[in-house]
Amino acid sequence: MFHIYEGFHLVDAYHKMRYQRKYQPADGTKRAIKILIVALVTLLLWNMPAEWFGIQNLTVIQQRIIAIFAFATLMWILEIVSSWATSVAIIVLMLLFCSDSGIAPMVNEEEVGALLSYKGVMGSFADPVIMLFIGGFVLAIAATKTGLDAQLAKVLLKPFGTRSEMVLLGFLLVTGLFSMFVSNTATAAMMLTFLTPVFRQLPPEGKGRTALAMSIPVAANLGGMGTPIGTPPNNIALKYLNDPEGLNLGLGFGQWMMFMFPLVVLLLFISWRLLLKFFPFTQKSIELKIDGGMAKGFHSTVVVITFIVTILLWLSDRFTGINANTVALIPFCVFALTGVINKRDLEQINWSVIWMVAGGFALGYGLNKSGLAENAVESIPFAEFSPLLILLLGGAICYALSNFISNSATAALLMPILAIVCGAMGDKLAPIGGTGTVLIGVAIAASSAMILPISTPPNALAFATGFVQQKDMAKMGILMGVISMVLGFGLVYLMGTLHLI
Repeated sequence: MFHIYEGFHLVDAYHKMRYQRKYQPADGTKRAIKILIVALVTLLLWNMPAEWFGIQNLTVIQQRIIAIFAFATLMWILEIVSSWATSVAIIVLMLLFCSDSGIAPMVNEEEVGALLSYKGVMGSFADPVIMLFIGGFVLAIAATKTGLDAQLAKVLLKPFGTRSEMVLLGFLLVTGLFSMFVSNTATAAMMLTFLTPVFRQLPPEGKGRTALAMSIPVAANLGGMGTPIGTPPNNIALKYLNDPEGLNLGLGFGQWMMFMFPLVVLLLFISWRLLLKFFPFTQKSIELKIDGGMAKGFHSTVVVITFIVTILLWLSDRFTGINANTVALIPFCVFALTGVINKRDLEQINWSVIWMVAGGFALGYGLNKSGLAENAVESIPFAEFSPLLILLLGGAICYALSNFISNSATAALLMPILAIVCGAMGDKLAPIGGTGTVLIGVAIAASSAMILPISTPPNALAFATGFVQQKDMAKMGILMGVISMVLGFGLVYLMGTLHLI
């Protein structure tokens, strides 16, 4: 998607390094131990007596789904293979051992209980939220291909002038804005490319380079909160919030932006002041020069008009009746028919993210359709739990995990469980604003995790510039993480109690 940028080599190097370190480690013994742990835990849960689970009327199929859920959790946390590969394994295991298209001796419904529909399991990959993902990727590809993103960056950064601190603010706000609609990895690669000539102007003895390099991952991570398509955890939260057979809250694109966009802007201004405090500039002015721009022609006109129409439709979904998932396919259709994108461009869609999210959706489908969720609700007194504890515990677990593994994987694990727990608690969640407060709070926690270079791709890209030390990233990441969760949880609590969610 962003191969045209000079900074792409940073992205490429990051992914190769991460793949080699995580999935082909030099220490084969460590990898073998991880595989053994996953196998033992999965087989134990698969075969242990059903009464040991403490869940009433537990069927064999439901027990297998518990084992598959544990398999997914350990595989994602230990990162033995890529996250998307684990998701494919989840779907295949559910099809073979839990569905009406499984291995015949293993899926005798009279012996193992109600089976899942194989069409339902496979349908996880075509969930409406997946269409929202694809639409977002297509918009980003078209913007990059026509140079719209570079042109926008040039135009949007110009008003900030040449004062060093204002240039920093400009990069924060523009990166945050782009991350609301474009992959945060692509945004970080593009903005770091624009910063390359700026780095050369700044004296090596000052901390201005660190401030500018740090501004990109901070803004990219925070900016994703602003829209439902900004980051995968937002999409996953919306799936469970709007599920017609579940919570069915009908939370729209415009409604999400109504309260999350101001939060993102506030957080970006706070991060600006913190960056200036921790990493002050010694040079008072910077000459900003951005090469490249938008290509002229029919395709560029189509992309600009389609972008405007799509965003307007997303923001006015309450009035038009067209939901965000359907709107996301409009630019796909327009760009395909007009030749803006072709079959080679489709290869640039981040299919690994889509497969990873689909695996999480398959887990949620299995939990609900097998009856496991209902049995668990009846067996575990969720209604007696403190609403505030559920919110804080869910956010804390998500934040902790997201610093070490993919925030998409973390959200895919936690969202279906929390949706079940919140559903069981019913009106008891009213004091904190309802189920929406919990699920959106978890999405906020996922975007707030940015302590380590491995926490997010934008962090790794900034670290690769050599201008950011790990201790600087940890200091800024912890502080902004705490601030964003405190303000974010407070905001969704307020919106929930005012019945605006």
